[in-house]
Amino acid sequence: MTISTIKSGPFEGQKPGTSGLRKKTRVFMQPGYLECFVQSTFNAIDGVAGKTLVVGGDGRFFNAQAIQTILKMAAANGAARAIVGLGGLLSTPAVSNLIRQRKTDGGLVLSASHNPGGIDEDFGIKYNIANGGPAPESITARMFAETETITEYRISDAGDVDLGTLGKTQVEAMLVEIIDPVAEYAALMQQLFDFDKISALIAGGFTLGFDAMHAVTGPYAKAILEGQLGAAPGSVINAVPSENFGGGHPDPNPVWAKALMDEMMSDKAPDFGAASDGDGDRNMIVGRGTYVTPSDSLAVLAANAHLAPAYKEGLAGVARSMPTSAASDRVAEKLGIGCFETPTGWKFFGNLLDAGKVTLCGEESAGTGSDHVREKDGLWAVLLWLNILAERKQSVADILREHWQEFGRNYYSRHDFEAVPTDAANALMSGLEAKLPDLPGTTCCGLNVVSADSFSYSDPVDGSVSHNQGLRIGFEGGARAVLRLSGTGTEGATLRVYLEQYEAPDGNHDLPVEDALEKVRSAVVEITDMAGHIGRTDPDVKT
Repeated sequence: MTISTIKSGPFEGQKPGTSGLRKKTRVFMQPGYLECFVQSTFNAIDGVAGKTLVVGGDGRFFNAQAIQTILKMAAANGAARAIVGLGGLLSTPAVSNLIRQRKTDGGLVLSASHNPGGIDEDFGIKYNIANGGPAPESITARMFAETETITEYRISDAGDVDLGTLGKTQVEAMLVEIIDPVAEYAALMQQLFDFDKISALIAGGFTLGFDAMHAVTGPYAKAILEGQLGAAPGSVINAVPSENFGGGHPDPNPVWAKALMDEMMSDKAPDFGAASDGDGDRNMIVGRGTYVTPSDSLAVLAANAHLAPAYKEGLAGVARSMPTSAASDRVAEKLGIGCFETPTGWKFFGNLLDAGKVTLCGEESAGTGSDHVREKDGLWAVLLWLNILAERKQSVADILREHWQEFGRNYYSRHDFEAVPTDAANALMSGLEAKLPDLPGTTCCGLNVVSADSFSYSDPVDGSVSHNQGLRIGFEGGARAVLRLSGTGTEGATLRVYLEQYEAPDGNHDLPVEDALEKVRSAVVEITDMAGHIGRTDPDVKT
């Protein structure tokens, strides 16, 4: 074992309260950088002596090398066992499942989620606790503190582990088990859903297309959709994980999954389309000629979850991130179940799930999940949709139309302004925050402002409070705008603007989305002086 001494923790720019670290790959490749963060994480959880960890990632550039470093450090810090996916591959929900099924002490997930991969692109690492979910703020605060004071890290001098062979080996006294990354996750999916009915639907001529985006869900989707459920060979495309995601951007939205979207809007579209992201925790759902927003998807899943075996007894409740539309709230109200609005970040759902207060959770950024793991789960969402389609025997478009006729439609869109100079983004947000107290009672672009605030969340389980989680403006008639700065980018700031307009069950549900939201968008541009602050009013991405 080697103990390396350092002068200081090289973590400029890491945010307190985050469960992991996301930077450019070359930053992680600096000597000692990854090592310092891993050691800080180990220190923050009172060490790993005698503990069992799950380790895996999405296969992006530097994934395998980082895993070798982590294994050597875990061994040098006295860990008893490490469970690693074959080739270093594990989707984020699969890591969560393994932590829970194997009752390990936690795990390290290597991914920058939906961000591009490659030596000049992004890399990330985060720590998940024993419930399978991202580390809560009580732990992330200690992690951050450790990165500021770390003076040394421990690492074994042992050789590399063969990640490409199933079986068990040793790194010093630590047992390393290389496992099939798909098997235990697929077994869990079989317990949750009626595979026989989905298989019968497909055997009856139902067609589907799944874009794995050259990311980690490729092997899972091939094994389950084609191998177990009988979808035609080739239904899963871009199924081989790539270090740079085939040169693409593994974010499952209409912009980055354009080839799938074009197919689904064509005369040759299959009945159902879906995509997942870099680490397998996000999803996009598309019917023939019909895109389903993540907010609508959560609402439809909540209204129909009882059709799948795992949820036949009903839901305890539904939780959504604050920027997600209120569509699921209307379902929860009709079902008479709990409804929770949390800050963005899956860790906030963990307490609610562990306490049995909710069963389904969702974020507007294409993350959906349930109490089967403690992460969002892209392929799970696809399978729940397929189970619902097999039971209802309707198209995606028909299911959406009937849903809106029952609950009304929340027209919704997220506008992303990427790589905004940080100072300019901060000035826009601070300027808006200063205006919030004076906005209610004013009129802008024909809309009356009825509320405006900075969202704070009081956790109903542990009583913790999270402030400054996004700025909200509510308009008369069910319209709403939310603005927040995202921490998922690695260059400048990403300004996210969320626009929402409610239309009642007997209203017009067939407007183009951006047309329905034009007044809200114009009001946001004017209230924030967007052009003056960041020099543009058109986003890079609309989803």
